[in-house]
Amino acid sequence: MPATLEFNDGNAIPALGFGLYKVPLEATEDVVAAGLDAGYRLIDGAEFYGNERELGAALAQASSAGTDRDELTVTSKFWGDPEQTPAAARAAFKASEAALGTHIDVYMIHWPRPARQRFVDVWRELIALQGEGRVRSIGVSNFTEAHLQRLMDETGVVPAINQVESHPWLPQHKLRAFHAEHGIVTQAWSPLGRARVLEDPTVQRIAADHGVSPAQAIIRWHLHLGGALIPKSTHPHRLRENLDVDGFSLSDDEMARIAGLETGERTGTHPDDRQ
Repeated sequence: MPATLEFNDGNAIPALGFGLYKVPLEATEDVVAAGLDAGYRLIDGAEFYGNERELGAALAQASSAGTDRDELTVTSKFWGDPEQTPAAARAAFKASEAALGTHIDVYMIHWPRPARQRFVDVWRELIALQGEGRVRSIGVSNFTEAHLQRLMDETGVVPAINQVESHPWLPQHKLRAFHAEHGIVTQAWSPLGRARVLEDPTVQRIAADHGVSPAQAIIRWHLHLGGALIPKSTHPHRLRENLDVDGFSLSDDEMARIAGLETGERTGTHPDDRQ
């Protein structure tokens, strides 16, 4: 099992979890059950994913079967559309909490939506929620260095985590260095480049040399970079496979070969373009 990563607020998060983006409603409970059975203790959810009620049902079933809720990290995110206001953030938090039927461990702003100029106000509301003991840790998603700097300059509170698109084509080294400087955990979404990176011959050769899958090789790469990640799968055997990455390491040469794949290509939206 990969290690946990320390947050700057004294809490911690498992380095490797699984996400529920685009997991169909009818499959969500089974996927969560399979993930927990495989050994995951971090589940990445969000208001926008639309399956928090189903996630909550799966958590309730797991609790009834003996899973200790205190061992799990459940995340959610404030979508911010149509309204990106403090009141909307608080209302969304309450709605997600009710849908999950349990507390939220990590709550994030899903997108900065910089043209609206409201993300600092929303961040202050998350700070208030944490201060009230409603949520353990707070963070952001899809924030650039400039967005993060504004949060810190205007509130004095550093996010515990920034969840961003990151994979061999878009490793985000500069942003990762900024995170490291300020004690922010980098958590990668689309860590496998929506599976397209797995078709790269370099990745496939490195995986074959270790007798592992291309996905396992890229997950190991992420962990060697020192960050967290949330690969998604609806297949129980792949969930188990993605978690089974402790039996090998990548050499400096292999890390360099993967580094050579960087193109800057995104599979999702640039943070400045989401409004």
